[in-house]
Amino acid sequence: MSGNVRLLDDTLAAARSEGRAALIAYLPAGFPTVDGGIEAVKAALDGGADVVEVGLPHSDPVLDGPVIQTADDIALRGGVKIADALRTVREAHAATGKPILVMTYWNPIDRYGVERFTAELAEAGGAGCILPDLPVQESALWRSTPRSTGSPRSSWSRPAARTSGSPRSPPSAAASSTPPP
Repeated sequence: MSGNVRLLDDTLAAARSEGRAALIAYLPAGFPTVDGGIEAVKAALDGGADVVEVGLPHSDPVLDGPVIQTADDIALRGGVKIADALRTVREAHAATGKPILVMTYWNPIDRYGVERFTAELAEAGGAGCILPDLPVQESALWRSTPRSTGSPRSSWSRPAARTSGSPRSPPSAAASSTPPP
């Protein structure tokens, strides 16, 4: 394990050793503006958050509630792009030294390019990516991205929908901070 994936694991282990849950904040990139979003992420970390998830706004955030849907809509109307989310990660991590994750749906990463996204996230200092709509059983492309870039490919994915009689994936497989080889 290398880079900021280690920082994330160390941060979570430190909270555990202190007998407390880690405080993980979520803020969408580009809300209310890109610069305002960067300041909000830094403020959350300076205010006590251990980790921040920077959400990549999506035009159809079906897994999110009305508050995040509204913030995403405002960010998208402001023109936020993947590059803005990566800039948010870069600037907030540089200012605080704390782990920052990107939370997004699979489609934007697939369209942007998996290798390009992971390389740019690593360069920005990102500690990983949360992909709530990417079933572990369908994550081969994500998991096969070359490790030579030092890409932070942490992935909290969900197991595929359970069919009658099929075993459920164990929690450790679905919530691993490092994907299987």
